[in-house]
Amino acid sequence: MSLKKASIIIFIILLIDQISKIYIKTHFQLGEDVTVFSWFKIAFIENDGMAWGTKLSDFVSFISDETAKLVLTLFRIVAVTGIAFWLIDVTKKKRSKTLIFAISIIFAGALGNIIDSVFYGVLFNDSVMQVASFLPEEGGYAKVFHGNVVDMLHFPIWSGVMPDNLPLIGGKYFSFFDPVFNVADMAISTGIGILIVFNKKAFEESNNSTNLGTIKT
Repeated sequence: MSLKKASIIIFIILLIDQISKIYIKTHFQLGEDVTVFSWFKIAFIENDGMAWGTKLSDFVSFISDETAKLVLTLFRIVAVTGIAFWLIDVTKKKRSKTLIFAISIIFAGALGNIIDSVFYGVLFNDSVMQVASFLPEEGGYAKVFHGNVVDMLHFPIWSGVMPDNLPLIGGKYFSFFDPVFNVADMAISTGIGILIVFNKKAFEESNNSTNLGTIKT
């Protein structure tokens, strides 16, 4: 797969991700949800930290939430820069389509969430008890690099009390699947899943590389 084709994949994922986030941000109040099916809801939340809403300041107590947010955003930028160089490298070396596709969607997802973290704080005002406005006259809800990531996809597939005869969890309330996420998160998770499940196929040497090695030998 060429870098051009990879770029098209990245662009499509970014476009879907940002359109969905901007729509939710400008049509929903924070905490508002709409039931599409019994097992699927559009639920608007904002994530100001890492996965599952965890904050860096939860682990490093001597730094403020604001500093932790800045550090996390800068770390994301460094990470996505590294992924970009990795993608360029594997396309130049004509590695497997599986590997290039996986890296492409991981990069697209990471970049999508970085856009939220870097720019959304200045592009939108607060969503608490109101629908946010794009480029509000009074300014945004946060400084550059301090924005929150918009999440909206919720799949409450099953919930209930577990049977009493089950060890450890018997008689306890359980729900699957609680996390709320976005298109960018889906892209990252899918890309990582591909690298894990199809590891051998993803990291196999291409025929071109093998042939070149044979000729040189």
